Amino acid sequence: MRTNPNPPYDTLQIVYSEEVMIRTRREFDPHTIKLVIFDLDGTLIDSRLDLVHSVNAALRHIGRPELPDNVIASYVGDGAPILIQRALGSEAGDEALVRKGLEYFLSYYREHKLDHTIVYPGIAKALARIQGSGNGSSRRMAVLTNKPVVPSRAIVEALKMGPYFAQVYGGNSFKSKKPDPEGAQRLLAETGVRPEEAAIVGDSHVDMQTGRNAGLWTVGVTYGFAPHTLQNELPDVLVDTPEELSAVFQG
Repeated sequence: MRTNPNPPYDTLQIVYSEEVMIRTRREFDPHTIKLVIFDLDGTLIDSRLDLVHSVNAALRHIGRPELPDNVIASYVGDGAPILIQRALGSEAGDEALVRKGLEYFLSYYREHKLDHTIVYPGIAKALARIQGSGNGSSRRMAVLTNKPVVPSRAIVEALKMGPYFAQVYGGNSFKSKKPDPEGAQRLLAETGVRPEEAAIVGDSHVDMQTGRNAGLWTVGVTYGFAPHTLQNELPDVLVDTPEELSAVFQG
């Protein structure tokens, strides 16, 4: 009898302690992981309000009604052009309207990207632990996001996360965005790490698909913007908090 290669979490190993519950579909040895690639929005930072305000500012600018916060947050993850298309709904096929909305969104967000955005509580400590638990050497870490690269790097630096990351790539750093594996493959090449020695961490199915496409281990977080989408692309490991995330890489 064959076993299901992608069983649901309720049939899998769940690691409990007084502080940690980690759900595992496919187990990896953390001591073999030399590179960890992180998504940004919904994984490292809570940028929900600044993104919501920027989208609604763009909608006002082009004479369209604003949308509820939770609706806009559910649209995040595939880059700014898709975000604006989703916000426009049935009018997404109007290229001129999308372009006008996108240009205003990017301009507004450039000025307001740090109004309310914060690092999730516990992430700084988790990053330090993950970086320092690389089997006796400092583990390499990078950011791969579909947000444009310039604001992404500015946010990482402003929120004092820069020292943790060897590289920050955005949605316009390559010809294609996640879930295309191009960005992940570039990071593997730059660090000299094999796919089986790397993991990607994110809050949405886009990150999990990116990991699958690049041959990486995948770790999903449920505290971000789009945990419901992880049901469509189950990660190898699922965690609920930054504390659990750091524990995954401790061994």
